[in-house]
Parts: sequence; C-alpha cells; structure tokens
Amino acid sequence: MSSVAAVGPESSGGTAPPPRKPPVLEIVGADVFYGRVQALHGVSLEVGEREIVALIGSNGAGKTTTLRLISGLNRPASGEVRLRGQAIHTLGAEKIARLGIGHAPEGRRLFPRMTVRENLQMGAFARRDRDGVSQDFGRVYRLFPRLRERQTQLAGSLSGGEQQMVAIGRALMSRPSILLLDEPSLGLSPILVDAIFEVINEINTAGTTILLIEQNALLALKTAARGYVLENGRIALSGPASDLLTSPDVQRAYLGM
Repeated sequence: MSSVAAVGPESSGGTAPPPRKPPVLEIVGADVFYGRVQALHGVSLEVGEREIVALIGSNGAGKTTTLRLISGLNRPASGEVRLRGQAIHTLGAEKIARLGIGHAPEGRRLFPRMTVRENLQMGAFARRDRDGVSQDFGRVYRLFPRLRERQTQLAGSLSGGEQQMVAIGRALMSRPSILLLDEPSLGLSPILVDAIFEVINEINTAGTTILLIEQNALLALKTAARGYVLENGRIALSGPASDLLTSPDVQRAYLGM
C-alpha cells in the first residue's frame, strides 16, 4: 500500500473550506503504548460541535486505540484529551461517560445472555432521571423499530445488523453529546449499512457530535464533514472530507482507485 505523505493540519483544496466550528473534543500530541509497543505517536485531532468527523486508516493503524483513549480505556504516556477545553485523560472511563461521551465499540461487545432491553438499560447505568431514560428508550425504538420487536429477545441470538443497532442504541441511552462509533458497518449487508448510516446522519442532525471509524473509507468520507488519515499510529493527512475524497494518495491507498 502506498504511503500517504504528511501534510499540515488541513489540506488545501480548490475551494475555501467551510468555517470551522470550535472544537468540543481535542486530542493533543498523544502517545499511547501497549507495554513497550507504541500504538499512537503524537496524535492530534479535533472535533467541532455537531460535526461528523471520520478517522480512516488500515487495520492496525491505531484507530480503535484512539477511541479507547478518548473514552478512558487507554491512558496516554504523554499528551492530552480535552472536552470543551478541560483535560479528561486522567479520568476513569465511568467519569468520562458521565461527561457525555458515548462509545459504540468495534465488535458490538453486547451482553449476549441479557435481553435487548437490558442491554439498552446498561447504557443508562449512570442516570437517575427515570422520565428521561423512558424518553430515550422511545427514541432508540423510533430510530431502530426492529429493537422494539426484539426487546425481550437475548442479544446473543440477534443477527449482526440487529446487534449493531443495540450497540448504537446502548451508547445513545447515556444521552451523549459526543458519540464514538467504531466500525458500525463491519460485517453487515449493503442494505443494512445504508440503514445504519441513515440513522447516523439522523442522530447527528438531532445535535449529537460524532467521531466515526469506518472500514468503508468512501462511505465514511461521504458522511463526514472532515476527516483524518491515520497511518502507523500517526496522523498522515487531514482536511475537509471532500478534499480527502479527491486526494490521489487517499484514493490509491483507501478507495481502491
């Protein structure tokens, strides 16, 4: 695979990029290790309020590690993670979730012997507003009508697409202001992928900021406003999604052109 050349913080397209929104989420110069192996090298990125930002790259590039860093499952050896300007990288995952960051992880990670409704309920574990939780059950069932039909069924008996719906729904039950999505289309049929991404756009339109990891780089960049390319744990390229779509390096390395 061809390497993507490193550039500045934004690529220069033929047209001026849209006005940038103030960052609600930032990673600044983060290094992350697994034992002696360094997974992230000085990674910096930001996500503006109500944006969809895509993070693309090959397997093993560090994409999932980046989301785990944000949600408190990995700690940086150096660098910071900031939420609305406040450092959160020293907090535990539970506290970060309470601050409004929801995470739908790669592989769904459901509780297979619990029902659909019980899995969704786990997403609201930190909430005490019963009326609000009830409203959010209704919201999830409106977004994913199939889950209402399956709410008493064990999550482990669902199809892959239905499990992905539960994973996203569970993250939404925390009522996040920022949603981290890790490979939402993985293993799904094209029809289900289209349905999932329609819901992702609807969630964003309703006001939720989204940081998206997606194996289908073309779909990710068509969905996002901006994107970052991660290579070997380093940000190699970033800019408006429209510019990345037309970048010869991105087309060659990630879009199969």
